[in-house]
This record gives sequence, structure tokens and C-alpha cells, in this order.
Amino acid sequence: LIRDQAPVQHGTPSAFDGPQWPHLAPRSIYTSVAVLMGIVVFSASFVNGLVIVVSIRYKKLRSPLNYILVNLAVADLLVTFFGSTISFSNNINGFFVLGKRVCKFEGAGEVGGIVGLWSLAILAFERYIVICKPMGDFRFHHKHAVMGCAFTWIWSLLWTTPPMLGWSSYVPEGLRTSCGPNWYTGGSNNNSYILTLFITCFIIPLSLILFSYTNLLVTLRAVAAQQKESETTQRAEREVTRMVIAMVMAFLICWLPYSTFAMVVATNKDIPIQPTLASLPSYFSKTATVYNPIIYIFMNKQHFLRLCAESIQAASHRSTTNSQVTASG
Repeated sequence: LIRDQAPVQHGTPSAFDGPQWPHLAPRSIYTSVAVLMGIVVFSASFVNGLVIVVSIRYKKLRSPLNYILVNLAVADLLVTFFGSTISFSNNINGFFVLGKRVCKFEGAGEVGGIVGLWSLAILAFERYIVICKPMGDFRFHHKHAVMGCAFTWIWSLLWTTPPMLGWSSYVPEGLRTSCGPNWYTGGSNNNSYILTLFITCFIIPLSLILFSYTNLLVTLRAVAAQQKESETTQRAEREVTRMVIAMVMAFLICWLPYSTFAMVVATNKDIPIQPTLASLPSYFSKTATVYNPIIYIFMNKQHFLRLCAESIQAASHRSTTNSQVTASG
């Protein structure tokens, strides 16, 4: 079992003092992870930035229900800049070169990941309220969207701040080039936090997603059954079904491996875990910053792709014009 924050033993430096290769893993593993994180940083910055710019630029995408999707893109950028970028730098060097303070900062930076996670849950619940109408003829306004976004940040800060104050801690994990909650040490202080985090930031949002989308599908199928001859209704049911599958799969792909790993390690201290294997769930969850925006495009595909193309063409035109002006000057 990996024990982080350990002193130098048998020539192996601590996570903050020097390269961990070849003690924990071959240098090629660190290089491969650095390449992966580099790709994630570039791709996530582009797609999430594009989502935000296009949403701000075009009023068609400023509906209350889309606020939470922009919130998701902002959270993904936070994870990219303060999580993936730090991991990229550390893996190039083979250890947590930025020091203990940045380790704690990166660990607390998982607030972006939890905001993204809860954004998917809030989005599901918003769709449930609007389509299934459990509250009658409820009108979803901008203030409700803002409240939903605010909740994701407040809730996330509520559960990522405790390790900074002594309830558990943030430590290097896996290859010791990324920091997260202390799953490894054990004890009531750490285990109580891990269990609480697991319930409040995985079980509850997952339950909300499953509840909302199950009711959404039931409602749509009931409508489709009443209008069997309507091709539009049948097509809408198929599209929503695909959306539901995409949303649930995105949630599970991002968080199920990480949550499962954390609970297994926290409850089974004697299980030996290879550093590379221990790092996979954490780095895999960071890739969600790339495919989360795909959900946004999928749910707004009728005009989102066209607006993206217009934005890129406009930027290209401005660049060409500036070049021509510079050349003529």
C-alpha cells in the first residue's frame, strides 16, 4: 500500500524532494501521464472556452436551463488550470515539484470537479421540474438558474474546505504527482471525512440524476404512447433517451472509478496497490473536462455547432484583417 508523505527510505526521496522514478514507476510512465495531461489541458481549455464565449455572445444560448451548462464549463476550466496543469508540470519532473502548499491548493481545487459533478445533477433535476411538472405550471426563471449554480459552488466549498482545517488532509497520491484527499492513512479522522465526501458528493447527486431521468423517461414514454402517430413525439423521445444515457454515462465514467477506488483503499488498508494503478482514477476523472462540453454540444446541437463555426470564422477573419493591415503598414 502506498503511504504518502513518507520520509526518505532506502534511497527513495519523498514526494516533494525528488523524482519518484524508478522507485514507484518507470520514467516512461511519468512521461506518458505528462503527455496525457498536456492533451487534456489544451483540449479542455479550447472546448470549454468556446462553450463560454459562444454562450455569452449569442442570446439564443442564454436560456435559464443553459446557465448550469456554462457553470459546468467554468468548473471544468478551474480543474484544468489548477489540477491538470499542475499534474502536467509535476509529471514532467517526476515528483510534486511545486511543494506542499501547492499540494494542498491542488487538493482543495477539486472543488471544480465537485461543482461539475453537482452541475450534472442540478441539470437533471431542472429538466425533471420543467418537463415532468411535479410543481404544476412552474416557470423556470433566471433567478432559479442562478440559485442552482450558486448551490453547486457553496456545497462544493463546504466539503472541500475541511481538509484545510484539520478534518483529514490533502496528500500526494498514486505516482505522487497529484494531490487529493488522504484515502491511505486510515483512522477515524480520515475515514469519517472520506465516507461523508462519498455520500454528499457521489451518492446523493447520483441518486438525484437517476431519480430525475427515470421520471423524465417515464413521462415522455407516456406522452409518446398517447401520440403514437406523431413522428415528432417519437423523435423527441429517442433524442431525450440518448441524452439521458449520455448524461448518466458521463457521470459514472468520471466519478465511479475514483469513488470506488477511494472507498476500497479507505476500508481495506492491507490491499497492496501499484502506484500507477492508484493514479488512474484521479487522472481519468480529469479527462472529464474534455468530454463534459460534448454534452453541452449534444443538447444544443441544432444551433450550437453553427454558432461555434460562426465564432471561429469571425476570429479567423479578424486575424486575417489584422495581418493585412500590418502588412500594408
